Amino acid sequence: MCQTVDLRQAVLARNDDSARELRAALTARGTVAVNLLSSPGSGKTALLEAELGLARQRGVPVAALTADLATENDALRLARSGAPVKQVLTDGLCHLEARMLAGHLDGWLPQDCRLLFVENVGNLVCPASYDLGESLRVVLASVTEGEDKPLKYPTAFGLANLVLVTKADLAAAAEFDEAAFLANVQRVNPGVEVLHTSARTGDGVGALLERALAVLDGAEVHRPVMAADHGGGHHHGGHHHDPVQAPR
Repeated sequence: MCQTVDLRQAVLARNDDSARELRAALTARGTVAVNLLSSPGSGKTALLEAELGLARQRGVPVAALTADLATENDALRLARSGAPVKQVLTDGLCHLEARMLAGHLDGWLPQDCRLLFVENVGNLVCPASYDLGESLRVVLASVTEGEDKPLKYPTAFGLANLVLVTKADLAAAAEFDEAAFLANVQRVNPGVEVLHTSARTGDGVGALLERALAVLDGAEVHRPVMAADHGGGHHHGGHHHDPVQAPR
């Protein structure tokens, strides 16, 4: 048991080193990475497609990398926005890792890209432990998933810099208890901002883009209390950037 724990810690430590290197490289080129985590079926791809389309309309240089165990369906959907998109097939691996991400970005990421959205594998367990060199970690949960989701996946929600509620237009039909959900989020991550979105109606679309642009312009992001217990590699909210002006 001890050897298993030690091995996991060593793997995470190596990933943290790679994440710091990638974050420094992205910062040097004026790019902010946004790591999107959620369960399958949360509506993450639909919302990201809308956000990418809006970014393109506003002239913001943006790109997206999406990861799945199989199929290129998400990349085909995201490409409809007109933004550069790359599909990564993990061949059974349930999460992205920093070195893996860096390898896929090498030679592909457009030089003028200012915002890179990374759609992680649909999973709230493994991806939660891996820093990808992002400057903004966003966890999404749909109203159909239940109010206790933050309590079931405390690491994912506890390390988030921002939480998005998706499919908000279905809240009444799903009998979603918003107050209970918000209380559970604050229980595992005090002070984190929670935004409501609906890709179908357009409500809340653009909020994620605005938060990402704010980080690009040098704004500090929420620093989760839990981050202090996860070592230097998970200090997503403690990283600072030199302001980089993106076209609006």
